[in-house]
Amino acid sequence: MSEMGNQTVITEFILLGLSSDPFLQLFLFFVFLIFFIVTLLGNATILLVTRTGPTLQTPMFFFLSHLAFADICYSTVTVPKMLGNLITKQNTISWEECIAQVFFFIQTSCAEAFILTAMAYDRYVAICDPLHYATVMKKEICKHLVTGAWAISFLIALVNVLSLLNLHFCRNNTINHFSCELPSLLVLSCTQTLTNYIVLLISVLAFGFSSFLLTLISYIYIISTILKIQSREGRSKAFSTCSSHLIVVGLFYIAAFFRYVKPSSVSLIDLDKVVSIQYSILTPMLNPIIYSLKNKDIKAVLAKLFEKNNFLKLILWESAEQNKL
Repeated sequence: MSEMGNQTVITEFILLGLSSDPFLQLFLFFVFLIFFIVTLLGNATILLVTRTGPTLQTPMFFFLSHLAFADICYSTVTVPKMLGNLITKQNTISWEECIAQVFFFIQTSCAEAFILTAMAYDRYVAICDPLHYATVMKKEICKHLVTGAWAISFLIALVNVLSLLNLHFCRNNTINHFSCELPSLLVLSCTQTLTNYIVLLISVLAFGFSSFLLTLISYIYIISTILKIQSREGRSKAFSTCSSHLIVVGLFYIAAFFRYVKPSSVSLIDLDKVVSIQYSILTPMLNPIIYSLKNKDIKAVLAKLFEKNNFLKLILWESAEQNKL
């Protein structure tokens, strides 16, 4: 803290984290470290195969590569700092770091929401209007959709952070969380925060809810079209192309709307932390597993990459031999 006239100005915050128990902190460190490594490896693998696999140069995998990149950014915004606090017991974060966390967290989460919407639209066109798919989902259009997703998310983050910079924090600097999130900071401000809540509400309703609504409408049409397919095999094949994406969308929006739409309550702070763990740690880790690593096209590309690497072939051979024993 620093003194400005007769007023104490906050220059850093204290993150209470998930627990004050040293043993539990050490346990959580290793658990979340493993989760973080899996997240990076899983999403980096998706980036690699979607960029290099000649059979994966389609709109669906183009969007998927940007989703993987967003997931890496999403997790990297908060997890490294949380891991550092767990292992070093230094649970402070500077004002500048806190603002940076808020900005990049809002940007990556909004970008992910928009990309998920673009993927839902891609599935809608593929299933409901397959004859015009090549025309509607041209490469240029896909690039415009992704560019728009990142540009709009940048503006949303910028507006929310600029409104946050007008606030003063002069009393309590303790955040009952493991990272800096906008709702947690607004509670601590000693100045009027009505404008900030209005900006946040407009952001959620105009962009978050609209993305959710567009995704929902797309899936209403998709499910309606699938149910009209006569053969059971045809329905099963059509549904399998979008079921994984539907699960990912569900995980993302349930957590996001719970965190930002529900009213604040002290009794729900610990539950807020659990929800934050889901959308900042678990969802980025599960996305490549749920959506991508079960995809036969990605499996085929991975198999070819393994075949070209003798070291990986040796590892796979030894693993197979051990399974036989």
